Formats: sequence, C-alpha cells, structure tokens
Amino acid sequence: MNARDSEHMIAELNREEAYELTENLQDADLIIINTCSVREKPVAKLFSEIGVFNKHKKPTAKIGVTGCTASHLGEEIIKRAPSVDFVLGARNVSKITQVIHKKHAVEVSTDFDESTYDFAEYRSNPFKAMVNISIGCDKSCTFCIVPATRGEEISIPSALIVGEITKAVATGAKEVMLLGQNVNNYGRRFGGDEAPCDFTQLLRKISKIDGLERIRFTSPHPLHMDDIFLTEFANNPKICKQIHVPLQSGSTSLLKAMKRGYTKENFINRCEKIRALCPEASISTDIIVGFPSESDADFEDTMEVLEKVRFEQLFSFKYSARPHTEAAAFTDQIDSDTAGERLTRLQSRHTEILDEIMDAQLGVVHQVYFDELKSGGRVSGRSDDGKLFFIQGSEELLGKIVEVEVVKTSRGALDGVLV
Repeated sequence: MNARDSEHMIAELNREEAYELTENLQDADLIIINTCSVREKPVAKLFSEIGVFNKHKKPTAKIGVTGCTASHLGEEIIKRAPSVDFVLGARNVSKITQVIHKKHAVEVSTDFDESTYDFAEYRSNPFKAMVNISIGCDKSCTFCIVPATRGEEISIPSALIVGEITKAVATGAKEVMLLGQNVNNYGRRFGGDEAPCDFTQLLRKISKIDGLERIRFTSPHPLHMDDIFLTEFANNPKICKQIHVPLQSGSTSLLKAMKRGYTKENFINRCEKIRALCPEASISTDIIVGFPSESDADFEDTMEVLEKVRFEQLFSFKYSARPHTEAAAFTDQIDSDTAGERLTRLQSRHTEILDEIMDAQLGVVHQVYFDELKSGGRVSGRSDDGKLFFIQGSEELLGKIVEVEVVKTSRGALDGVLV
C-alpha cells in the first residue's frame, strides 16, 4: 500500500510540474520519505534518515515526510526535525502538489476522503499494476495502529477501479494486485452514491477486462472468507491461486484479546476449505508472538496451526506496542527474551516446512509471468501460486506467461528452464 501511495505521489507531481526521479541525492530538488508505523523500528529510523538527507542534500532541496508515521506524529515531526518542509498523512496523498509549496505544511486528517479522486497514471513496473480498492480500516484490532493513521474504511467505486485497471492493461500490464486493509470487506461503505457491490462481485467485474490475465489481492480478512468468496477464488481462472490469511495467533483466547473476531477453529476451517476447493493454492500468513499475556499454551496453539496449515509463506514478528492501540496499555506484557525465543522456534519450524514444500517442486512445471530484468542475464517472475522464479533470459520474455520447469530449489525462489 505504501508503494502504491508512492506511485500516486510521483504521478501527481509529474502531472503538475516537470519532476522526474533521480538516484543521485545531490541532484534532488525534492526528497520524500514515505513511512510505515505498524512497528516501532521504522519510526525510530525516520529521524536518522532525515538527518542524513539534510546533511547531504543541496541547500534548496525540500524534504517531506508522508505516510502512516506522518499521520500519527503530525506537527511533532517538524518540531523534532525543523529541516522537514512538509508532513502529509496517509489519507491525504492527493494533496502532495499543494503541500510542496507551503513551508511546514501539515496535512494529516484521517477524515479526508480520497475514494473518488482520479489519480494521475504512474507505475514503477509496466507489466503489472497495483490498484487500491479501499482505504482505511474499520477493524479494532487491539495491536494495530492502522485505523488511527488511515481512518475509517471507505471503498473506491468499482467503475474507477475497472477504469484504472483497463488503462494499465492498455499499456502492457497483464497482472493486477488489488490493495486494501481488508479487501474482502469491500463494499461496506462508499464515499458517494454507488450500487451495492461486494468483493466477490468486484472480482467478477474485473475478470471481464480484456487482456487482463492475472488477479492478485492483499490482504483479505479471515472473518470475511465466506464460501461464496472462496468458491470464486478457486473457480475463477483469472484469480491467482495464492491467498494471504492473517492468523496473528493460534490461541482463541488471545484472538479474543486481539479483537480479531474468529477462533482458532474458525481459522483452520477456512484454510481447510481453501485446500479442499483448490488444492494447488498457496497460503501465507502473519503471526505475532509475545502478545500481552501469551502463555506457553497459547504459543503451542500457534504452533499447532502452523503444523495443520503448513503455510507457504510466513511473516512473523515479536509484538511491538504501538501508540493509539488498546494493547499498549495492557499490563501483562511479555518480556523480549521470551518473545524472541518463541519467534526463533516458530521461524525455525517454518523453515523446515518451507524446505519440504520447495524441495517437492523439483521437476514441476509452472506457468510463470516474467516482469523484471535482473543482472547476469536473468529475468524473474512469479507462478500462478506466487512462487518467485529466476531463469536465464532477456527482456523479450518480459510481459509473457510461459511454461517453466523447476531445476533448482531454495527457500526463497526457484530456478527454472523454459519448457
């Protein structure tokens, strides 16, 4: 989502003035630091980054801080770092061309509605598109700062979404990634008049776009994975068979404390339904260890879900207390050493599972969409189920879906040859 916000800002700047990207700091007239605040570490890194840029930039260059950290710190950023020229929150991306001309401008309202704004066109990769389908979040997960930084959830009109994807396809994209905090809650609220449309119906509309061959999306919420949605996921040939199902914890009592809205059993049921409807699908997840009050038994529940589902990809972290969240005030915080030991055990076991999954790919043939040129005469792309592939090849393979046989495996990627 931050990457797409960055593309939107670049597009808006290009539409209004003759800006272009540079790799050379000394050439830059404008430096934008687009931030995340889901965990504490990126926030701490921000101010050291500002110092580095301020030291090495040319005197007339402006520095702006945007994104989620901008939303929750606001004017405090300029107080702590006066060299910052403007602060632009994650819900105010369309205002980028205004704030660059106002010294110490701060635009961080989380009530601002950009859902019907028609952004200019810019994509960092011409062969695939990222498209927002909603902004904000209506969930109240006790560990998460996002509702405080991105505001209430609003769905983007389906006609705007279809139009944006159609433009991207016309300029070479065969794949789209639909973005939202809870994509499968699409349609809950619109900023203007819009006919009812849920996520499954939106997927069907997008599937009718000529020339679009692959649809991905992130992140769906387990709470909204009804059978109708999962059946569409399994049966629609344009939808890639890769799905992210954020677990957070395998403990039902911790899930209740997190306000996730489902139980361990609900979660396993949804994953089993995916495997039954679509055995070839890959399932990824997010897991937090060391959430306040997490006992050894709670952690064992998480390990049990790992064993049952055998996730192809795992994003796992120690709990990080964030401002504007309920859990930050919970008194039974887990010490860092205990959380670290649990994280190591979780990741070690998942590494073993991943080795088994990837080793079994040797000799398997996949349909791979190549979209990036790499050094050493190689190109990279992804299979329908999201596995990263590398093969020897040139730019003539970019934008093509071809059959590739796996000849070498590793945890993070597969090497292949054209069939």
